[in-house]
Amino acid sequence: ELLRDEKRTVGRLDSRFTGVDTLAVTETPDVDPSMVHPGAPFTAMVNDYLRDALKYESDLNYEGMSRTVIEKWKYDSVRNGYLDTTAPLRTAFHRNPHLKVLVNYGYYDLATPYYAMQYTMNHLGLEPSRHADIHYAPYEAGHMMYIDDACRAQFRKDVVAFYREALPD
Repeated sequence: ELLRDEKRTVGRLDSRFTGVDTLAVTETPDVDPSMVHPGAPFTAMVNDYLRDALKYESDLNYEGMSRTVIEKWKYDSVRNGYLDTTAPLRTAFHRNPHLKVLVNYGYYDLATPYYAMQYTMNHLGLEPSRHADIHYAPYEAGHMMYIDDACRAQFRKDVVAFYREALPD
């Protein structure tokens, strides 16, 4: 809705990307611009990495968003069209007193919005002391923070720091 009057659309995975919505009358846009811009280079890079760095040999190409896989995906655990992982996460916290969680998020991610994530984490039904075991790492990015060089470097630092704190000596 944000740019509909201009026949433009905002990226779902990264709202910094905008694109043309040729019809501008349907509930969802023709194409998510945040999937178009990074999609081809990312897929090419993964295919190159699999074959050259990992020496993985296959006639199959990596597909970032495979229609074949998406159409066969089973959504049995999804109610109302949204995946809800709060119950398994709550159970994991209750069963493991040493569990620590790192939540990485991009400010421009509309697929998993910041405030929805924050609300979910605040309403897990945990003992108040357990909230200290949840660590947050924000990025000036969308859903795929690793496509930005600075964010990818910061992501690595955040993950290394999290592991150092979470794992026993």
